[in-house]
Amino acid sequence: MKAIKYRIFLSRIATAICFLFICSTQSCWAAKNEMISIVLFFTGIILIGIASLGRMWCSLYIAGYKDDILVIKGPYSICRNPLYFFSMIGIIGIGCVTRTFTVPIVFTVLFAFYYPFVIKGEERRLKHHFGVEFEKYAERVPAFFPKIAIFDEPENYNVKPAVYRRHIFSAVWFIWIVGILEIIEGIKTSGLFISLWSIY
Repeated sequence: MKAIKYRIFLSRIATAICFLFICSTQSCWAAKNEMISIVLFFTGIILIGIASLGRMWCSLYIAGYKDDILVIKGPYSICRNPLYFFSMIGIIGIGCVTRTFTVPIVFTVLFAFYYPFVIKGEERRLKHHFGVEFEKYAERVPAFFPKIAIFDEPENYNVKPAVYRRHIFSAVWFIWIVGILEIIEGIKTSGLFISLWSIY
């Protein structure tokens, strides 16, 4: 529990820093090459759509079962940490929505530095909780990048609607961030925010 609180605290600090960084910068591409700006934005939207749908797919299987059983079907049959995989896609998408190359690169580096520690911590917990069952699962299924060839989906699956409904909101927070970023962009255009420097 302490590890989770620590992770949430660090995530909130990182989010605040990124927010301030985005508020104080602007993209060079709008003035230099509008097509690149447009492509980056729509690439971000596509990645965020994939991430949100992917996280909802994962939540369908994990919601209400995280500590009761070892979930190994659906998205969890192709990688052990699909929620984090789709989160990575969403974070890159958010970076692209800023219409820069710099922000998605920075986000990717931060993700690559931080989340392996999170994943190792969670997998230690799962190994302690499920023992040999998790070890066999880990031998067969990759930790992060999906292996589509081993996809396994049940014909029926029991879902806990009340729990899943709560999980949906956490699955689509990427979409809310796009709205916030667009509001910030509009405020910058109005001159209420002053961009300190331009980035590519």
